[in-house]
Amino acid sequence: MRQPWIVGVSGASGTPYAAAVLRGLLAAGESVDLVVSRAARLTLLDETGDPLRDAHWAEDLRAWLARGADGKRGVFDADVSAVRYWPAGDLAAGPSSGSYPVKGMLIVPASTEAVAGVALGLSKDLLQRAASVTLKERRPLVVAVRETPLNGQTLRHLVTLDDAGAVVLPAAPAFYAGATHIQDLVDFVAGRALDAAGVEHRLYARWRGRLGGGASGER
Repeated sequence: MRQPWIVGVSGASGTPYAAAVLRGLLAAGESVDLVVSRAARLTLLDETGDPLRDAHWAEDLRAWLARGADGKRGVFDADVSAVRYWPAGDLAAGPSSGSYPVKGMLIVPASTEAVAGVALGLSKDLLQRAASVTLKERRPLVVAVRETPLNGQTLRHLVTLDDAGAVVLPAAPAFYAGATHIQDLVDFVAGRALDAAGVEHRLYARWRGRLGGGASGER
């Protein structure tokens, strides 16, 4: 198995963003180490009705990835064999050590609690610990913060992460790519997160300039 990307899902609203990132990584042939916080599992249940149980994570993950942002099934026929799931409370897991080989990490969505925990080096769960390890090992870290408005304390934490080498990527969809469905807006944010990680994808139509007819590209 290739070196994986760690995907951390925190408790902020925005689990469709996480699903889109996971689908994009798997479609690109990437391996994934998945860490879902306790709060994120509650958010996932609220936003989709889908559980994510430690003992049945593969079954639950397939169901989650098959659901679009509009709640409809059939978005992605998920083969999750390239995913390794780590319980968020397992601080002895592979991603907790810098000697564990990974390409980098994406936190999607990133709650303000997760942002603060990583910025302050609290390592209160595996998601925060893996992010701290990613920074200390100088690996790519993309933090897709999902909160509005932002107060001064959170802004300072985000600046700390930027100074440490992370990419701070607000979950802000764009409208120039010809979105016609909610999923298009979700895929734009997921695609920008994958852009920041250097992973090729076809999640959204890229801007080609006005002389080129605006946004274009195959999906």
